[in-house]
Amino acid sequence: MFRSFFLSRRWAAWSFPGAALILFVTWYKVQLDVQINEWFGSFYNLIQKALATPGSITMHEYFGTLLTFGSIAGLYVLIEVLAEFFVKHYIFRWRTAMTEFYTQHWPVLRVIEGASQRVQEDTSRFARIMEDLGISFVRSVMTLLAFLPILWGFSAQVKELPWVGPVPQALVWVAILFALTGTVVLALVGFKLPGLEFQNQKVEAAYRKELVYGEDDHQRAHESLLLELFSEVRRNYFRLFFHYMYFDVAKWSYLQVGVLVPYIALGPTLVTGGITLGIMQQIVRAFGRVEASFQYLVNSWTTIIELISVYKRLRAFERTIAPTIGRTERAAA
Repeated sequence: MFRSFFLSRRWAAWSFPGAALILFVTWYKVQLDVQINEWFGSFYNLIQKALATPGSITMHEYFGTLLTFGSIAGLYVLIEVLAEFFVKHYIFRWRTAMTEFYTQHWPVLRVIEGASQRVQEDTSRFARIMEDLGISFVRSVMTLLAFLPILWGFSAQVKELPWVGPVPQALVWVAILFALTGTVVLALVGFKLPGLEFQNQKVEAAYRKELVYGEDDHQRAHESLLLELFSEVRRNYFRLFFHYMYFDVAKWSYLQVGVLVPYIALGPTLVTGGITLGIMQQIVRAFGRVEASFQYLVNSWTTIIELISVYKRLRAFERTIAPTIGRTERAAA
């Protein structure tokens, strides 16, 4: 999964330089997001000034502020589109490296249960998951590094928490504790799901394999056997549906409560008029970014489960290749 791309001379121009470019572009997008966060502060302060003192701002100031946002957002959209285009090419080349590697060892692999599925479908799924999960992880880390100092600075203006009292750097601790709580709870609730996903792929592969054999051999894929194999598929899916049901209850309940958390934490400060509307908007947005970064596992848990399942299948696949690789490398030496 990794050595075929990152340790291959054929893909040297793509693997590490491409990863470095993705990191840089992700960092740049986060910096633009920081600028947008600052813009929201100044814009809402301008709105508060206009509403509190009619005639205190001009139309030129108002639309000039909107134009500033347009320039930042336009650049963000351009960078985002180009970055997504490059990432898709990068990930597909990673999949190509894996496919070429497995194809090279196909005589050994072809006897494994579901070999064709693993070469075609699992490599495709692995590439897609790495695109979604890998980029979102990098973005979460970059966002955390950019917004945590901002939230730390704003926390100095929040003197106390409701029902708790004065807490130094309260907003930072609220974000960390809330995200950590959600991560632990969902990990406990969903600990059975990776194994069920892995089992699901096994029963699907057995069912699909019999159907493929039945296309060429009329002695295979009898109705009774197909119904038996499909009953295993159905049984596993129904178990998955049940376990995902209570997992989703926990996940979506947690995320919906999270919308109110920054406003609850800001309660005493807002009631006493300790901050302006613009600062409140900056705090809420910065809190959301920091909280979302800490909630990476929460938001990605379903995808992580799928990745674990695919990884297990491909890792078992590669264990069969390992002796062959050793003999090939010794022969080349």
